Amino acid sequence: MGDVLVVPGGGGRARRIRQAVFIERDGSLNQARAGFSGRASPLTMDEFRVNEEAIPLLKKLKAAGLLLIATTNQPGLSRGQQSRRELDRMHDLLRATFDLDDLLLCPHDEAHPCFCRRPKPGLLVEAGFKWRLNLDLCYVVSDKWQDAEAARAIGSTSLLVDSPWVGKVHRDFLGANLAAVVERILQMQGAQPLSRVQASLAP
Repeated sequence: MGDVLVVPGGGGRARRIRQAVFIERDGSLNQARAGFSGRASPLTMDEFRVNEEAIPLLKKLKAAGLLLIATTNQPGLSRGQQSRRELDRMHDLLRATFDLDDLLLCPHDEAHPCFCRRPKPGLLVEAGFKWRLNLDLCYVVSDKWQDAEAARAIGSTSLLVDSPWVGKVHRDFLGANLAAVVERILQMQGAQPLSRVQASLAP
């Protein structure tokens, strides 16, 4: 899954380009809870609600041969506000519900000098090495500006769902909802990968 077979000219060996959709957890796969400054991550299973409307949409991406990798910032871990056991239970539910290939998280607070907290691209880079992805052919889906910045840093296509948190950063596509974003990805799968691959093989 997530592979595009490329056969170079001149008798070269066929190689596979792996593609993935990185999808931000809160607001896409599950509902966020009300916080002091707007939305916040659920801290317990009692607060955790799966976004049922996203299930058939992610099935379409999976059927198109794309890997599904969820990403999330969860500073509640480092702040002592959340137990790892509760977080693991949430993520087990998401993996089973959406048939995720992977789920990567940053546990750090904003003040921590890490490379994994978005808008830094560390989680995406990590997944690229782990899954041998061609990040130029991957997609980043979110309703927050931080993910668009991370996508731009690694050359992936950013697709944002319109929300109060999209900001004014560069993004490649802005959709009214997750369904519009998924539809755009499926359209691009039929057009962009071929042209990009051909360009990469041009003399």
